[in-house]
Amino acid sequence: MKNRKKKIVIVGGGLAGLALAMKFCERNGEVTVVSYQSLKRSHSVCAQGGINAAIDAKNEGDTPEKHFYDTIKGGDFLAHQPLVRDMCYQGPTIIHLMDRMGVAFNRTGEGHLDFRRFGGTLYNRTAFAGATTGQQLVYALDEQVRRHVHDGSAKTLEWHEYLGAVLDSEGICRGAVIHDLRTDEIYTLKADAVVLATGGPGQVYGRSTNSVVNTGAAATTAYMQGAKFANGEFIQIHPTAIPGQDKLRLMSESARGEGGRIWVPRDANDNRNPREIPENERYYFLEEKYPLFKNLVPRDVACREIYDIVYNQNLGISGDPMVYLDLTHKSKEFLDNRLGGILDIYTKFTGVDPRVTPMKIFPAVHYSMGGLWTDYGPDSHGLIDHGSPKNQMTSIQGLYAAGEVDYQYHGANRLGANSLLSCIYTGLMMARGVMNYVDSLEKSVDDIPSTIFDDARSHWESRFNDIKNMNGSENPHKLHHELGDIMLANVLIVRDNKSLEKASHAIEDIETRFKDVKCLDTTDWANPSPSFINQLYCMIHLSKIIAKGALMRDEFRGSHYKPDFDLHQPKDFDPHEYIDYLEQKQYGEVTEEKFPSGHLDYMKRFQENNEKWLKTTVAQYKNNQPEITYEEVNTSLVTPRPRKYD
Repeated sequence: MKNRKKKIVIVGGGLAGLALAMKFCERNGEVTVVSYQSLKRSHSVCAQGGINAAIDAKNEGDTPEKHFYDTIKGGDFLAHQPLVRDMCYQGPTIIHLMDRMGVAFNRTGEGHLDFRRFGGTLYNRTAFAGATTGQQLVYALDEQVRRHVHDGSAKTLEWHEYLGAVLDSEGICRGAVIHDLRTDEIYTLKADAVVLATGGPGQVYGRSTNSVVNTGAAATTAYMQGAKFANGEFIQIHPTAIPGQDKLRLMSESARGEGGRIWVPRDANDNRNPREIPENERYYFLEEKYPLFKNLVPRDVACREIYDIVYNQNLGISGDPMVYLDLTHKSKEFLDNRLGGILDIYTKFTGVDPRVTPMKIFPAVHYSMGGLWTDYGPDSHGLIDHGSPKNQMTSIQGLYAAGEVDYQYHGANRLGANSLLSCIYTGLMMARGVMNYVDSLEKSVDDIPSTIFDDARSHWESRFNDIKNMNGSENPHKLHHELGDIMLANVLIVRDNKSLEKASHAIEDIETRFKDVKCLDTTDWANPSPSFINQLYCMIHLSKIIAKGALMRDEFRGSHYKPDFDLHQPKDFDPHEYIDYLEQKQYGEVTEEKFPSGHLDYMKRFQENNEKWLKTTVAQYKNNQPEITYEEVNTSLVTPRPRKYD
């Protein structure tokens, strides 16, 4: 098989998919990129603020090792450490690669790459192209893939939907079932491997910062075909978005990285124009509570503080669930140069110029740290063997996942600007491993009986015919809206088991009502209704994974906040005390007198909690329900410890 040209199908045209397509073609492979929409409209273009790499352009003493520690700490130590370390060490190379490809990164006056600060770190390590970084990166990689399309080694299928994997009699993935969204034709593509790079599941929550195509359907289909789904309960809520009835529009963390300040009036009844409220009557609550990191605490921390201000302290603007994000102290020239893209979005959708008037913002569903379970092959240096066929492979042999759709890089909470890095990194890193996997196959896809592909196509043709014949009383779009409301009300920033049980029962009710859905359009040409109904079915099952995982995980970790299980870290606690405690415990020297009052008890509870819950949640599809188990996290490089951002 080493002499035949290897061919793979990549589902998704965002950063992970494009990076892999480019790298695989460079290795003399053949690629078919399948995209639900135009490649240049993939959701990666919506990323605004930047991409992380510890290049230390400002001579602050930043290093990839510090980037690695910040990422692991930011994710509350729930990520596999060799993968994260390798990603952070590859970061500078990736930035320079994208720079050479023509990405219009902002520059200093001397012409060097410029960097700004993002949340969860004290270093300026985020390279950026104004406030449209994701778009610039996608366009650069798209150009590279178009070159391979011209040369004949790549093919793109835009406006095509992935329905499922083609599995042979041994359960090995041998191709993909594809749906032409224009003609309604369903057919199969043969491949040596299939890679899902389909992004996140924000539409499960109805309203989010995600594109409306981000349903999570491809990942859920893989889960229902036997792939494991990991850490589904860890959903990132972004602290700053424009509230809206239709969707929630992101206001990038870069606004705070460039000096934006979050505040509310100290008087809950103060309805004055924010520009008329003097400094001493403004409550800069993040700056006061977190004097070291200030407005750039990690996203999970910022969200909880905003939630507390609005719902517990009742200090939301004019009684509404909103706080101010203020950039008015910066010059118009500065803001237009570095944040023009997002400021124009705010002006367009609110009619208010944020250069003059503080923005009104509130947290919104933004990202999924969880996703399809994937494997990896470590090397002997605490990094990754880039040639391992295991890298990014799901529990279905031959089916891979990359980018936001996999779970491995961000633990319980993602740091801002690490998403673009992880997407490009996974795409570039896994190419050699996929090549080696194809070389290791005993049978070529060409040796697989055609009936395997015929049966897969027939299954999905039958499925869509059944959907078109659905003639019940339920409107699928209203049902989706109800599902989103259930998730927003019960599985968001603050969680409790009573609400999570309520959500689980409500989701079961939604699933029952789904059987009575009416297919609103049964025509065969450019008809999105059957596809949406199939996606809704997937979203129902994905919401089960999220809700059940959250219900079973009785702890407070990262974005998963259950106040009932908060360990209540002492205010004067220093995380280094925990390392001292572990060393003393190892030698049997721990005594109460060696630590401040209450600290030893807290550290014992923290250790007990980690022994029970510092584990990956793994969901498997059994009897129409997610069966939850847990597996160990690789913490071989940095000892897990309590987080603190004061």
